[in-house]
Amino acid sequence: MDIYPAIDILGGKAVRLTRGDYATGEVFSDDPVKVLQGFRKQGAQFLHVVDLDGAKDGSIANFAIIRRLAAEGGVFMEVGGGIRNEERVRSYLELGVGRVILGTAAVRDFSFAEKMAARYPGRIAVGVDAKDGFVAVDGWKTVTDTDAYLFCARCAEAGIDKVIFTDIATDGGMAGTNMEAFRKLSQIKGLDVIASGGISDETELRALRVLSVSGAILGKAIYKGLIDLSRAVQIGRGEL
Repeated sequence: MDIYPAIDILGGKAVRLTRGDYATGEVFSDDPVKVLQGFRKQGAQFLHVVDLDGAKDGSIANFAIIRRLAAEGGVFMEVGGGIRNEERVRSYLELGVGRVILGTAAVRDFSFAEKMAARYPGRIAVGVDAKDGFVAVDGWKTVTDTDAYLFCARCAEAGIDKVIFTDIATDGGMAGTNMEAFRKLSQIKGLDVIASGGISDETELRALRVLSVSGAILGKAIYKGLIDLSRAVQIGRGEL
């Protein structure tokens, strides 16, 4: 199981939100590149990046910072937030980003997600952010009437096998993730799941590994010291 420490960028800074509420943004660093360097020193080989400004309004305000993160290298980096057309997909891939995450665009125009997955095999994931079981879009501001689990199944059936699933109610709460959601997702044939949202201790990491999710995203828990990133990497590898 791959461990993805997360860098969420808002106004050019590395921040963490609680349950997707932009008003709760807590700044952890003015320089996301230094955050990445710290992660690498702790053994990280993967990185999850979200452009929160882009997720909210589709802007490219943080593109230069993401370029710097990609240039820093040393990790496999996936990026999401405001990626709603092929030009944006291509621009990130050309930076050296390993995987692009489609969220709002995939929900509003599923054929676009299918097309991107076919055109850039292995380099497209869909971010499914769930609130009370329904998919949320526009930086989690808008909750749709789309059932989150059925949407994940639809992705798998369409050949979009990589899904990053977040339960908004647990995200940033440091009180545990929605383990039942990942048990349910593990039953969807052909779906490769990266777990996100509230993972707060090593026990959960081990439980997710047993469920055979392919990755786990760690945010506030590592920033606040609830989880040691170097140990998390070892747990992901099955060494602890």
